[in-house]
Formats: sequence, C-alpha cells, structure tokens
Amino acid sequence: MTHTDTATATGTDVKPDFGTGIKTDVRAGVDAEINDHVETDLTSGVTTGVKTDVGPGAKTDIVYAYAVLCRTPEAARAVADLRGVAGEPIRLLAFGDDVPDDTSDGAPDDAPDRPPALAAVVGPVPAADFDEASLRAGLEDLDWLEATARAHHAVVATLTGRGIAVLPLRLVTVYRDEDRVRQTLEARRDDFLPLLDRVTGHVELGVKIYAAPDNESPDPEPAKGLGVGRAYLAGRRRRKRSTEDAWQAATDTAARLRELAGTLAVDRVAFRPQSGELAGAAPGPNVSNDAYLVPEDRVGDFRTRVLAAAEGLPGVHVEVTGPWAPYSFSLPAEPVS
Repeated sequence: MTHTDTATATGTDVKPDFGTGIKTDVRAGVDAEINDHVETDLTSGVTTGVKTDVGPGAKTDIVYAYAVLCRTPEAARAVADLRGVAGEPIRLLAFGDDVPDDTSDGAPDDAPDRPPALAAVVGPVPAADFDEASLRAGLEDLDWLEATARAHHAVVATLTGRGIAVLPLRLVTVYRDEDRVRQTLEARRDDFLPLLDRVTGHVELGVKIYAAPDNESPDPEPAKGLGVGRAYLAGRRRRKRSTEDAWQAATDTAARLRELAGTLAVDRVAFRPQSGELAGAAPGPNVSNDAYLVPEDRVGDFRTRVLAAAEGLPGVHVEVTGPWAPYSFSLPAEPVS
C-alpha cells in the first residue's frame, strides 16, 4: 500500500497559482480537493443557473457571495485586505432581522436578546463575466474554472486560517444586487445558524482510496514450450487478476476505514469516485472519495490512524487531504418553492 498525506495551509499565506494547468504534480493535492468541490457544484445545479439570478443586460457590477459567517469585528478585520475572483475588494454584507438601521456590517449590535448576527462575505464582480451566459461558457473552460476556484478558495481559506468559522457557498454564487443577497440568505437563516454551530471548531479532511495494481513488475518467464501468443495471453490474464484483486482490496479497505474514521469524525459525506479530467493524475481507479468533519484537535490523530490502518496492504493507495474549510458540510438543502 502507498499513501499520501497532503496537509494544506489555510492561512493568510494562500497564494493561488494560475500556472500551466490543473494537473501538475506540484499542485496535485490542492487541485484534487478543490476539484472535489468544483465537481460537486457542477452536478448540483450551478450550470443550470440555480445560483445565478443575473440575466443579460445586468448592470456593470453584480454581487459574488463566498460564504456566510457570524458578523463580528474579527471577521470584518479579516476581510479588509482580501481580494476575490475578479480582484475585487471583499466586505461583509449584513442580513437578517438582527440588522438595525444604525449598525455597520462589521459591528453587530450586542443586545442580549438578539440572535447571532450573520453576514455574507461578498464582492462586486463584472456582470459581463458572471451573468448566466458567461458562466455557462466559463464552466466549460478549465483554465477559467481553475482560476475562479482557486480565488474563491483563497478567500474562504484565509478566513478559516484566521480562526473564523464559515459556511462556504458554492462556486459562482452570484446575485444581481445586495438586496437580492439579503433576501435570499435571510430566507435560509434558520438553516445557517445550526450549521455554523456544527462546523465551529471543526475542519474538513478528505480520504480517497484507489485500487493500485502492481502492473510495473515484469511478466514472469513463460513456461517452456509456451508460444509467444499464449505467453502474451497469460500475461494479460495475470494483469487482469492483479487489477481485480486491487479493486477488491481497495473496496474492503474503504469499508474498514469508514468504520474507523467514523469514530474520529462527527460527520461524513460520500462523493462519487473521481474520474475524467477533473480527477487529475491518479495512481489507479478511485474506489472511495469521502469527506469527514473532524474536530480541530483530532486532525493529527485522524490522519495518523487512517493511514496506519491501511499500511502494508497490497494494491491499495490511500490519500488524506486537508485540513480544509467545511465545504462539504456547509450547504443546507435547497428550499422548496
């Protein structure tokens, strides 16, 4: 068994690299995890305009929303020097009935009978680049998608790196104006509050398990008297058995690791195994692709025990990535219209 331990910085040093592609080895760990969330977004309605209420002819700037958080002076200071997907300045946009007329976005009223004050992390972006038609084209462009995903992630990662609990919103969540942001998010306030409580003090770790057959070893010498054709077919059968054995071993390992990880994490989300271009370079077929919500003080123990449990197993490759902002545990179910 081989394993990969990818620990990713989530503080103010995050500097997205818009280099030569989405699958270079130097950025493989970051790419894989960001692509998990990109792929989830693409299959959850982003490309159909579910999160885009901006049509042709919109005004010059519209509003890109990155996350929801509790509105505190610390959060306001954290976003003061951030830039977003279009290089725009980031700010907090207060929403909800808890916002008095004379209260600024970064300084919530401290009245004891008020619920926690919430805000969206937002920035103005050009309508010409983020209306529905432009997004449909952009989401087919891997270069644009990579740059946007990295810039979106950098905003969220900087906040979590400063100890601020956030609920990341889906990639390219855009609104025609700030009033629309307030209206839409306020309708889901009762979802956001318990989710913020749940993710506070927790991070996301990813666990991917691959079937990694040993196809590098040379075929054994053919038996005496075995012709070239029969020797070739025997080699193919051997490699097929190796692949099947690796797949079974990876499947069995996934079941055992899920049981172990369940004792260390507070929640799990199972994603479709990665495949295609967004999967990047991989040691073999992806059998299992899970995200875990883990208390911050258990991250090291989680990583060590998960990797140790699979150590020495032939035909299996395990990756543990993170810690990340809790992307996979932040989105409430869509409201029924």
